[in-house]
Amino acid sequence: MNSFNPSYIGKRNDILGLIPNDAKRVLDVGCSIGTLAEQIKAYNNAEVCGIEYDEAMAKIANDKLDKVLIGDVETINVSEHFEPKYFDCIIFADILEHLRNPWDVLKNLTPLLKDDGLVILSIPNVSHYSTIIQLVFRGYWPYRKRGIHDKTHLRFFTLKNIKQLLRYANLEAVTIKRIYRIFERPTKLNKFSKLLALPPIRRFLTFQYLICARKCK
Repeated sequence: MNSFNPSYIGKRNDILGLIPNDAKRVLDVGCSIGTLAEQIKAYNNAEVCGIEYDEAMAKIANDKLDKVLIGDVETINVSEHFEPKYFDCIIFADILEHLRNPWDVLKNLTPLLKDDGLVILSIPNVSHYSTIIQLVFRGYWPYRKRGIHDKTHLRFFTLKNIKQLLRYANLEAVTIKRIYRIFERPTKLNKFSKLLALPPIRRFLTFQYLICARKCK
């Protein structure tokens, strides 16, 4: 039996709530075992396609999605598999920070999006105060199994970095949602995070950004 990191295979209600009701063709980049695709299909019966690097995950996802491309999204010629402007929605849920060149990946996949389509991104915020504490006071980068400091992350983003990433792909943010956490690890105490996230310090309590973006006009 496969033992996948629980962080990568769970439900994504946060992403599901951002997908337009009328989205009928969705691309999930980094689709894992297809849990989010199952949610989308149950929600609006959309056609869901995916791209997944891990063969074991992709094999499971293949039974849930309409089409799964197995391989490295940075090298796959996706245009060979899908027509331009094919998708109503393209999802990058905690995947871009794992790539060598997330800028070109986002830019190269944007042509698959309809002119009025939506790109949804979920990206951890490296300027969370926990990063500052570790670096300034402990002189240490906290390599971990999940979260902001996941040891498999290759790239790190603040909100300004995310906006630059979007501009490079000719996209602009239409909504920005912040997920606050006092502690990086999941704990009930995090329910108080939003109360403490006052404007001067909210970026330091932001654990993750959820961004909806559209093509620039």
